[in-house]
Amino acid sequence: MSFDTAVFLATFVTLFVIMDPPGVIPVYLSLVGRKTKEARNRAAWQAPAVSLLVITVFAVGGQAILSYLHIGIPALQGAGGLLLLLIALDLLRGRGAGGTDPHGDAEVNVALVPLGTPLMAGPGAIAAVIVAVAQADTGGTYLAIAAAILAIHTVLFLVLRFATTLIRILGEGGITLLARIAGLLLAAIAVQLVASSVMGFIDQYSAG
Repeated sequence: MSFDTAVFLATFVTLFVIMDPPGVIPVYLSLVGRKTKEARNRAAWQAPAVSLLVITVFAVGGQAILSYLHIGIPALQGAGGLLLLLIALDLLRGRGAGGTDPHGDAEVNVALVPLGTPLMAGPGAIAAVIVAVAQADTGGTYLAIAAAILAIHTVLFLVLRFATTLIRILGEGGITLLARIAGLLLAAIAVQLVASSVMGFIDQYSAG
């Protein structure tokens, strides 16, 4: 069983482009910027851990899960888009920029939603992993896909862990501004996901 380097690189690059580690930074900072250092550091590893769990579950049994529930990728895109839109509206209205209680457990929630999923482990990443696993035909290929998934989540952790140093530079006003910008970006991502969902349903029914 030889490690398939080409598949590893292809899967890693695909997931890097879809999950966009640098693009997660403003959302992460806007959500945890006012929390304690310990809370920020917890969120930095919890979010990639949640994403890794979700991606792994769908890599192992994604096609079976979707088939059993009669759910298509367009439905996942629509659900993810609506969820992100709700988070974006909270950020734009100043109600989701890191929680009002810096010592509370809200950081666990933002690590789960929206950071872990659907921002990191979103419909695009899930679909890419399902397709990659479906095309795999050797043990080395499966190993390469698994290594790529671990590698991208290591990158996500490192990006979030060291992004906290920007908080001292930004300050309170910078975090507030970043929250509004992140809300706008999330809203745009949400609209794009919903639009892709609609187009996916149109293509699905027109092909049928």
